Amino acid sequence: MQGLIMDVPLTITSIMQHADCNHGDQEIVSITTDNPRHRYTYAEAFRRTRKLANALSEYGIKPSDRIGTLAWNDYRHFELYFGVAGIGAITHTINPRLFPEQIIYIINHAEDRLIFVDPFILPTLEAIADQLIPVEAFIVLTDDENLPSSTLKNIMSYEHFIGTCKDEYSWPDLDERSASSLCYTSGTTGNPKGVLYSHRANVLHSYASNTPDVFNFSTGDAAMPVVPMFHVNAWGIPYASPMVGVKLVFPGPKMGDGASLQALIEEEKVTFSAGVPTVWLALLNYLNESGKSVDSLKRVIIGGAACPEMVMRQFLDNYGVHVHHAWGMTETSPLGTVNTLKAHMEDLPDTELYRMKLKQGRALYGIEMKIVDDDNIELARDGKSSGLLKVRGPWVCSDYFKMEGKNDVHDQDGWFATGDVATIDSDGYMQITDRSKDVIKSGGEWISSMDLENAAVGHPDVVEAAVIGISHPKWSERPLLVIVRNPNSDLQAEEIIDWLKDKVAKWWLPDAVEFVDEIPHTATGKILKLELRKQFSDFTFDI
Repeated sequence: MQGLIMDVPLTITSIMQHADCNHGDQEIVSITTDNPRHRYTYAEAFRRTRKLANALSEYGIKPSDRIGTLAWNDYRHFELYFGVAGIGAITHTINPRLFPEQIIYIINHAEDRLIFVDPFILPTLEAIADQLIPVEAFIVLTDDENLPSSTLKNIMSYEHFIGTCKDEYSWPDLDERSASSLCYTSGTTGNPKGVLYSHRANVLHSYASNTPDVFNFSTGDAAMPVVPMFHVNAWGIPYASPMVGVKLVFPGPKMGDGASLQALIEEEKVTFSAGVPTVWLALLNYLNESGKSVDSLKRVIIGGAACPEMVMRQFLDNYGVHVHHAWGMTETSPLGTVNTLKAHMEDLPDTELYRMKLKQGRALYGIEMKIVDDDNIELARDGKSSGLLKVRGPWVCSDYFKMEGKNDVHDQDGWFATGDVATIDSDGYMQITDRSKDVIKSGGEWISSMDLENAAVGHPDVVEAAVIGISHPKWSERPLLVIVRNPNSDLQAEEIIDWLKDKVAKWWLPDAVEFVDEIPHTATGKILKLELRKQFSDFTFDI
């Protein structure tokens, strides 16, 4: 017997219609290339989204067609999130920081018919346009007055594209399992792979995101997503926010600029933000140097890489901002865990408290999680046993786009192998200890490169640190610590080794330290260990 409940599809369109009806007067504020502070309401945004839907339909875009975007976080990109998916097409967000060869590959692989592009990113497309086989036209996210001259053919401004279209549109009834958006992995090993999200997955992800132990959004919040909209739907914030009527503040191309972020937070009363650690280091440096504050900011979610303890401490002690670790990946839409403390943990001694805060956190409802050994046997949740992290759930990738059945994306029980090595404790808190390909095996024992990196970054003269395993004739591998120093520092190897002595096991201590001007990163800001290994491929330890 089935329940007697209406079967209403969970679609991105329903989020838009709900926000339009119930939160129409809430603001969306953006920095764009043609306006230093654009301001309008949800009602105006969705009126323009209907114009966009008409424009796409009149152009001939059909359900399941892919529409590419290379754009920053702003209101026009927000309109694309809803207008493209709303007509049944697929929003393909493209990371402009990828290598040109990767951009060419994913546009051709996705078969994008149209590309919506920020003016700043036009030169990237101009250099590769003749290799973008399926692209029929380029729409620049600006108006005719600010449309740059370009060598691209079939180019027009966004405002021209939607300009004469009606602002009424009858949204089609969509299957909630139909595809809504597409994001490719960064492709650090081989070609990038496409993760194809569904309407249902995005709606369920938004429900989970809005719960108190995750984003804890309400209509009184102002959220500033610094995580880019071209990467995993800006962690779902553009969908979760209109669901409950949150004010949205988009920093546009100023995502890495501490002064701009501080001004937006202060002037727009931002209460919540999210992004990778490098963003918050830039903001902290600006706050410390300028003496300015971020009084309205209450919560920050940090993911993409481990957050240094000193960032958590400085935000809370100096500015009253609570920093929460999170973990996820392109294949998990992306949220898998967020770290909020259980009630009995609030009174823990300081050292123990931050030991808990530095974990990646507890699984959201909807995400199942376990760790397994090399024989796929589940390991104990004791906070000590370390194994391969596996997940499954209604917003976890089941196959890669156009590669269905060609990859072992999940095991026979439906578990997705993340490639992360982790522990899970008895309270359910997961902690990433390494990537499976980055862990160092020395003398038969594992050394966590991430733990070593986090300890090194705690030194006041260290800007960034990375650890890689180097072949060793006696121990198989030993850790090499690579450091970017503060510009005015003369930090020496002996000093950083001494700093680490009471923070990690003695046998974990690096056998050598190398100082560099910069550490290579992926297009999403993660340390690119593959390039580091190439850079130090000829390195040998003094025996």
